[in-house]
Amino acid sequence: MPDYQLAIIGGGPAGLAAGLYAGRAGLKAVLTERLSPGGQVLTTDWIENYPGFPDGISGFDLVDRMAAQMRKFSTDERVFEVNSLEFEGENEILLRSPTGDTLSARAVIVATGAAPNRLGVPGEEELAGKGVSYCATCDGPFFRDQVVAVVGGGDSAVQESLFLSKIVKKIYLIHRRDELRAVKWLQERAFSNPKIEILWDSVVEKINGSEGVESVHLKNKKSGESRDLPVQGVFIFVGIHPNTGFLPETIKKDARGFVVTDEWMQTSVRGIYAAGDCRAKPLRQIVSAVCEGATAVYGVEHYLTELGL
Repeated sequence: MPDYQLAIIGGGPAGLAAGLYAGRAGLKAVLTERLSPGGQVLTTDWIENYPGFPDGISGFDLVDRMAAQMRKFSTDERVFEVNSLEFEGENEILLRSPTGDTLSARAVIVATGAAPNRLGVPGEEELAGKGVSYCATCDGPFFRDQVVAVVGGGDSAVQESLFLSKIVKKIYLIHRRDELRAVKWLQERAFSNPKIEILWDSVVEKINGSEGVESVHLKNKKSGESRDLPVQGVFIFVGIHPNTGFLPETIKKDARGFVVTDEWMQTSVRGIYAAGDCRAKPLRQIVSAVCEGATAVYGVEHYLTELGL
């Protein structure tokens, strides 16, 4: 007999919404998280596009409210890192940790989110945590009144540049193209911010420094010119990759590793569902993750009913 009817892997918005809906549905469910609930939202300084908060809300406060709401119902929480999924007997899924500990459930919702991509240039790995960062909210205060570089041109890069502008002396926003990919209102804020200078058509080829970041080596893709740009920190926002490496090969993924589901959030394997940023989809936002978490639980309810459980 499995430990639970439903196991939710991941405590970001998708997982927390799934936990809330599972509790309200009366399912015996558990939410597992490697550390503590929150996910990537905890690295977001300010959220202005989540319905119900016209003045915006911090990422920490939003997740804190989501977790508190889920805890009003009977969904269990476990600090438990899932290393693999295995099938044990009929209609039973085993969640195994790196230490060999296990949990079992009839159904699983994978809500493991995604992690930041690396540039893959010399100096990046060596200086990670010594001036190279992937989270402005986490590390920005360490660079007060200093000069930093932000690499990227999407929403995250521009939004985090705006956050850093409240702390640092100057920001070089380095983008490989001649126009940003961020939404227009973010672009307008960046263009009008006196602390942000955009370096177009430029790529980082190396991050220099010994005990800390001292400069980045840039190359202009159009002119071919190279130079060292003195900075004390480098914040990298060049996309994400899904945290799905632990899933069995029987679960279908797209070319980038994101999990493919149907409209019920069911994967190619019955009993296993996916929601949030680990899922293949066109829009990765908190509001869509929450909706997918709720939909996945609805799918699980129907699945369990089919099994007569």
